Amino acid sequence: MRRKLVVGNWKMHGSRAANAQLLAGLKEAGPWNADVAVCVPFPYIAETALALTGTTIAYGAQDCSSHEQGAYTGEVSSAMLQDIGCRFAIVGHSERRAYHAESDQLVADKAKASLAHGVTPIVCVGETLAEREAGQTEAVVKRQLAAVIHTLGHCCGEMVVAYEPVWAIGTGLTATPEQAQAVHAVLRAQLQAATDRASAMRIVYGGSVKADNATQLFGQPDIDGGLIGGASLKAADFAAICLAAAH
Repeated sequence: MRRKLVVGNWKMHGSRAANAQLLAGLKEAGPWNADVAVCVPFPYIAETALALTGTTIAYGAQDCSSHEQGAYTGEVSSAMLQDIGCRFAIVGHSERRAYHAESDQLVADKAKASLAHGVTPIVCVGETLAEREAGQTEAVVKRQLAAVIHTLGHCCGEMVVAYEPVWAIGTGLTATPEQAQAVHAVLRAQLQAATDRASAMRIVYGGSVKADNATQLFGQPDIDGGLIGGASLKAADFAAICLAAAH
């Protein structure tokens, strides 16, 4: 059995006061029989680390640079993330791909840089509504994942994969458990062709996951948890999703 993983992606939300309240609520609600993490905006990582000291909740970043160091103003390296104790870095989120023109290869390079410093990349893949309606879902996610598999080589078994249908992020629309499972099964098969660790790898689902649909989603054979956006900003909602993963 793969242990479930639930990761909160705060995106560009938060303040020192709001974060303290949210983290206090999570600490009070936990621990859960699942791996739980929060990926927070860069300015708040250090404070989050302090707040979570002594808990089982991990923390991470929402992006990382593909570069080791140098004249890259505004970038944050994986070495820096490792230095402050980050366990995870989200790479290739659809918002980064869309708003910052991140290519499949850049996402793969970020994943490689992350792994090189012991930070687990959460590699996001997913199709737009137009791509789904055109019957291209499988081709799109396989193309996105293939770039990462090729770049990481034998290390590809060390990443977490997140399937996030773009049409279900922040829209209130959610893939049905059956729709999500079908894509997760495609991704699992692709990983099985690349690494003998595929059966142990976690593929999580993201896309308007809420407390009332989490149990059904997490009950699917190839869905190993969630990458949670809006619902991760409220302690009670996120805790309920973590509880669903634990069961």
